[in-house]
Amino acid sequence: MTDQAGTPARPMDPFDSPVAVGEALASTGYLADDHIARVVFLAQRLGKPILVEGPAGVGKTELGKALAQIHRRRLVRLQCYEGIDEAKALYEWNYRKQLLRLQADQGREWEDLEGDIFDERFLLERPLLEAIRAVDPVVLLIDEVDRVEVETEALLLEVLSDFQVSIPELGTVTASSIPFVVLTSNNTRELSEALKRRCLFLHISYPAVERERAILLAKVPGLDEALADQAARLVRSVRSLPLRKPPSISESIDWARTLLAMGIAEVDLATIRNTLPALLKYQSDVEAVAKDLEPAQD
Repeated sequence: MTDQAGTPARPMDPFDSPVAVGEALASTGYLADDHIARVVFLAQRLGKPILVEGPAGVGKTELGKALAQIHRRRLVRLQCYEGIDEAKALYEWNYRKQLLRLQADQGREWEDLEGDIFDERFLLERPLLEAIRAVDPVVLLIDEVDRVEVETEALLLEVLSDFQVSIPELGTVTASSIPFVVLTSNNTRELSEALKRRCLFLHISYPAVERERAILLAKVPGLDEALADQAARLVRSVRSLPLRKPPSISESIDWARTLLAMGIAEVDLATIRNTLPALLKYQSDVEAVAKDLEPAQD
């Protein structure tokens, strides 16, 4: 649906405050702090994409999924990787079917065939085009955008600026409804200023002890508050060490599940040493934490 000027219509936002956004996210199991809820609220009101940066495993992707849930929208996800191009991000033609059509109509002139083979029947939608052509509003999650090359980033700028794409054989495709866009970045490279200007910026860091404790209690059924508090404080302490990969929230949850599965009621040094492989992913980090836990020698 478009308005009288031909601009894609923006659906009404059902949340009237950051507090309402936070409560809605919590209903999906995503425990957002006040800052996250406030940025999401503003992005909805202003109709702007959110660029979410932060270490791996702090909940950037899960935020996009939770937003799709609370808005009851379909999630369209573009997983970025080094070397991804327009054919994988936007669209490509089904060359096999086109070739079969050409072989079946060998007696026809090219001018007659060209219009037949470059139509909807042979178009393969990729996530960006799928989100733009969606009749009902969707949440478009562009995951790990910092892994794409500059050329592909330029393609994203066209999409985020006008919510339209150009297909030479078919013309310009304009969105009938504006997707809610979430871009995530692990900050492995600097994104362009042009891309950043089009977004509201949100940095998600590792949670405070209180929030991580709440996350553990929500995500690990049967975990009592005392053990959750011990686990959250220990993980916070481990993250302060110079590790190759500090434990993410998902690894913190795995560790809490490990403690629960082993029937551990209280965390001591022996328990920590025995369960570090559930929390850390590199042997050098396991050794560094184990060494840090050694009692000081007189």
